[in-house]
Amino acid sequence: MKESVVIKGTKSGIILVLDDKLPYEQLKEAVADKFHSSDEFLGNVSKAISFQGRELTDEQQEEIISIIHENCHLNIVCITIDDPEKEADFSRAIENKYAVQDANTGQFFKGTLRSGQVLDVETSIIVIGDVKVGAKVVSKGNVIILGTLEGTVYAGSTGNTNAFVIALDMNPMQIKIADVIARAPDKPARLKKRHKPETKIAFLEDENIYIEPLDKDVMNDIKL
Repeated sequence: MKESVVIKGTKSGIILVLDDKLPYEQLKEAVADKFHSSDEFLGNVSKAISFQGRELTDEQQEEIISIIHENCHLNIVCITIDDPEKEADFSRAIENKYAVQDANTGQFFKGTLRSGQVLDVETSIIVIGDVKVGAKVVSKGNVIILGTLEGTVYAGSTGNTNAFVIALDMNPMQIKIADVIARAPDKPARLKKRHKPETKIAFLEDENIYIEPLDKDVMNDIKL
């Protein structure tokens, strides 16, 4: 009998094979059962994931990953395209074998990071999604959030003072670049103005972190 959910392990990631005939709500239950029963076997490790056998929307991929996190100790750190040639990329993403001088190379993470989740990479990182309050992104290079930043970001984690943080909607709890920390101001709720989304960049200059709107002039001044 065909299994609805099959976990295939690779050296540094997992391929999740999903039944394309099972109704999605039943599939979610099958995923929860599979990872709950496999928790001890999978362990508390970080893995990349790819999906096979069924087309999923971005929202469905995010939901499946949330179900995995809720039912086992496995930490999914990125989504990759199912391709045998990507195994080397799996290894680099998970094992963090990049040299410090390669911190300006990058990788992608697609999905929303929620409270308690930590994305820790050796390269620059582009997050296609939101970083919620209580979530954290740590990078030796730059951090670009193609979404809302409400959590914590640590760029240039090995002391790279040229690192920067960009977000389409910049409203962080904390930003750290190299050894300098900037925290969100504490304001009583009645004094807070309605937040207006605006793409901004955070950068380090004269041992201070500045957050400014991202425009052409600022882009030209960025050191890569």
